[in-house]
Amino acid sequence: MTKTRPSAPDVTRDIGRNTGRNTDLSAGLSTGPSTSTATGAMTPLNAGDRKLVRRLLRLALDGPLRMQVTGQATGQAARQVTGQARPVVEAGGRTITDVDPALLRRLVADGLLVAVPKGPAEGRAEDHAEGYAATAETASWLRRALTDAAAEPFLDQHRVLETVTLKEPDGCRNVRRNLAEQPLFPLLRLKDRQGLPFLPEDAVRAGERLAEDFERGGLQPRITASWEPRLSSRARGQAPAAADLSDMAQSARRRLGAAVTAMGPELSGVALDVCCFGKGLETVERERQWPARSAKLMLRTALLALARHYAPPQRQHAQHRPRHWGEDGYRPEIS
Repeated sequence: MTKTRPSAPDVTRDIGRNTGRNTDLSAGLSTGPSTSTATGAMTPLNAGDRKLVRRLLRLALDGPLRMQVTGQATGQAARQVTGQARPVVEAGGRTITDVDPALLRRLVADGLLVAVPKGPAEGRAEDHAEGYAATAETASWLRRALTDAAAEPFLDQHRVLETVTLKEPDGCRNVRRNLAEQPLFPLLRLKDRQGLPFLPEDAVRAGERLAEDFERGGLQPRITASWEPRLSSRARGQAPAAADLSDMAQSARRRLGAAVTAMGPELSGVALDVCCFGKGLETVERERQWPARSAKLMLRTALLALARHYAPPQRQHAQHRPRHWGEDGYRPEIS
């Protein structure tokens, strides 16, 4: 659920509403659909570049950015490095030196700046500068960057983000998910003696599918207040709560029951405890009085059996043995 954050006090101009795209350049990532035509992955920004991005966007809110290509800026001379002029950005009488042109092109690709046609710079008709103007997302992104500057590093150490593609009726879209929220995430780093993952990919997908059916079936224990009436409104003899469930919940419960039956009573318990109830392996071993480090072996066996249930192996067709010997011209009788 998206939560509205308060505006930063030093950003006084809002040039437009957010168009729905959430760009997070402070972490070096683009979290929404980008207008960039580049095919390569963007590298994360360091602390100095993130600070420079915030300065550039603040300056862009006051007017178009003009980039001096001759090394001469109004009111300030550009510094010389190895005999070449360093780029200088001007806007509203203020300047920022040592600006990498690739950084400005990156901001344009992410929709935070828009390039304007080249023209004469302010005050000097003989100097030509390339201009960049703020977009409707600049102020919104800047407010988020200033608000989350202290919170993002703390959140990043507790999450592992992965970009996946969802197929929808209207098309495909890229979303991010936090792998650290999955119950099987601690086991994804384990390796066997051959160096292969301890849990195969099909076993991990089977565990995620089991947890998905558990959630859709509404079987997660309630931990908050219940707003349902205290007295039951069912008539005497009526089946308990079955008529109140949606078709999706009933189908999920049937799939979950079939999966539990396929694993068997010996293996289904540990799969439900870890994948559905989110219990740790040590907790499962202590509750079931199992030997140490035995729960992961039982869980692996249960998930492999569950993977065979969801995707049974194809049977090889046996060679058909002759059932009747016939001479030339023989035709079977059709009854």
